[in-house]
This record gives sequence, C-alpha cells and structure tokens, in this order.
Amino acid sequence: MNKCTERLYNGIVKENPTFILMLGMCPTLAVTTSAINGVGMGLSTTVVLMFSNMLISALRKIIPDRVRIPAYIVVVATLVTIVQLLLQAYVPSIYAALGIYIPLIVVNCIILGRAESYASKSPVLESTFDGLGMGLGFTVALTVIGLIREILGSGAAFGISFIPEEFHISIFVLAPGAFFVLAILTALQNKFKAPSATNGSVPHSGLACGGDCMSCSGSSCMSNHDKIEADKSAASDKE
Repeated sequence: MNKCTERLYNGIVKENPTFILMLGMCPTLAVTTSAINGVGMGLSTTVVLMFSNMLISALRKIIPDRVRIPAYIVVVATLVTIVQLLLQAYVPSIYAALGIYIPLIVVNCIILGRAESYASKSPVLESTFDGLGMGLGFTVALTVIGLIREILGSGAAFGISFIPEEFHISIFVLAPGAFFVLAILTALQNKFKAPSATNGSVPHSGLACGGDCMSCSGSSCMSNHDKIEADKSAASDKE
C-alpha cells in the first residue's frame, strides 16, 4: 500500500474522525437531520481539508513556527469563505440548510488537527491525500448518521418518503435524536470490539492525546502528550 492510498484508508477507516477519534462533534450532531445535509457538510469540509493541507504543507518551511496557528487559520478561513460563496451561488438549498455551520468549519478541530499533526510535517501530495481521506471519512460518518435519523424521524431517505407518517419517530430529527443515534452506533462499535475512542482500542493518533478518550484526563492526558513527543524524538533520531 503506497503512502497516498494509506492516507485515504487511514481517514476513512482506521482513524475515522467521527466514529474513531470523536472529533468534529458540533456539526456532526447539529446538521445531520437528513442524509443530504450530511453529504453537503461532509463534502464542504472535505474540500477545505484537502486544500488547506495542500497549502499548509507547501508553505510549511516558510511559515514561522511561532505564528503557525494564526497562519493556518488564515488559510482555512480563506478556503471556507470561497466554499461558502460557491454554495450560496450554486447550491442555495444546501447553503440555507447548513446555515451558520458553514463558516464554523474554520474552527473545526479536524482541520486544525490535521494541519498541525500531519500537513505541517509532510510532503504536499501525501498531505493532500490525508485531507481527502479524513474529509471522506467525515462525509461517510455524517451521511450514515443523517440517513438513520431521516429514516426513523421522517420516514424518508435522501428526501424520498417510503414510510407512512404514523410510523415516524419525530424525536430523531430533533436535537436529542443526534445523541441517540451516535450513542447507538458507538455502543455497537464497543459491542463488536471495533476501534473506538470510548473502548480504549483506538489506533494511536498524532492528534491531541492520541484519540483515546478513555485515558484522556488530568495527568493521563499530559502523559499521553509526553509519549507522543518522545515517539517523535525517537523517530527523528532514527532518521
């Protein structure tokens, strides 16, 4: 498996930002009232992730270390503004449905996390595929959650109704429904021993404390950060 394919697999399956690392929960829970909304938010985030990783990787030797975070935010904010204007012009229905969550892509922790942990240290092509993989993984997760909520709450899939109204469970298209669906999917991951941030079996990640939410608190979180830095130092010494 070459590096680019590995980055795609990593983002979609091995370190899926929603189902494995539990990142980007705000848009995940807020916009997934339908599958179309999930696809729209996921693909918008994918475009920003891919191009921000590409630009940050290309500029990584130029951006001074002490201003790297503000520089990343400027790059991401510029891309988000372009995506927002394109949606407003060509897909107004998606633009209206997503609303304030489009500009909030700027502070999505998935984007800044990948910029800091991967794009700022890796070649342009690999960073681009890393952003594409993470974005597609995010899109798949949002679409699955949105589809389940839409079927149960509205009796439809991608806007096509097929369940009579008397069988709709309307709570699933309301705010609590997002938590119920995510909790059920996480419980299934734990039941079948699939990698998850809530069962301690998540693959080690360069993001934050490694993506293991079970052991991320207080001194445990700090020790995880120290371990990541030690691993990076060991890898540098080998090179």
